Amino acid sequence: MTHALIVGEALIDIVESPEGTRELVGGSPANVAVGVARQGVPTRLLTRIGRDARGERIAAQVRSSGSELADASWTDAATSTAHARLRADGSAEYVFEIDGTLAEPDVADARLVHTGSIALFLEPGGSTALEALRRAAGTALVSVDPNIRPALVGPRESARERFRQAAAVADIVKLSDEDAEWLYPGVAPEDVLAEIAGLGPRLAVVTRGGEGAIGIGPGGIRRVAPLTVEVVDTIGAGDAYMASLIASALTDDELFSSPDAFERALRRAAVMAGITVSRAGANPPTRDEVDAAITAHA
Repeated sequence: MTHALIVGEALIDIVESPEGTRELVGGSPANVAVGVARQGVPTRLLTRIGRDARGERIAAQVRSSGSELADASWTDAATSTAHARLRADGSAEYVFEIDGTLAEPDVADARLVHTGSIALFLEPGGSTALEALRRAAGTALVSVDPNIRPALVGPRESARERFRQAAAVADIVKLSDEDAEWLYPGVAPEDVLAEIAGLGPRLAVVTRGGEGAIGIGPGGIRRVAPLTVEVVDTIGAGDAYMASLIASALTDDELFSSPDAFERALRRAAVMAGITVSRAGANPPTRDEVDAAITAHA
């Protein structure tokens, strides 16, 4: 069976807020895998989780979404965690306890290979993830989301070079405005997109929170507004956006050639991210929920 292969960290978000502390399944690649699977796309996640209660909880959520969990994901080490402290606007800052080891991904049957976030930058797994993208390029679609964690990615120049190497073999690159500012300080989003597109990707998108998103693809620059919702928190919003782009790439044959299809994918991703921020934690919607919201806001 061909599938979307998602490579990277899965962990438990320990979320601290005025209402108390709660534990939620998280990790950017794991969130993406759940989101892609909930869009009805066959999905497999290669990650690293412990044989402990937290690891079992992650595995249960991944599988309940419809995604497979690669057998090589299991380890005897403890499951990674991220302490997330919510700011007043619902955004989060993180303190991580994570191991950068990653098993060798099997990309042979994948229709798309995705990685990013900590898994792309933290060694020794970062080199493994990058090499998986290089092996997949040309036979499968490749997508990348740097999802920069400044405390973990190392010096800016080396992190930027790692990002450039990944983007050079990618078909789709998605990054947040915070990622863009960290990687390219002081550079306007349009110029960041042009820089990234020059590396080789066919589509590149910068998400901008409440200002929507801007992308470059067929037909040039496109801007889309966000879905207007009451924000509970922003955890998993970018991952939901990425998951939607991946699903569009695998279900819409015109995405890389049609300006209308590109704009349609951006709008769909905005709806998926908007639904996600309207509820607690990284809990992306199903395809039916996204379809219903698009119809309601048509």
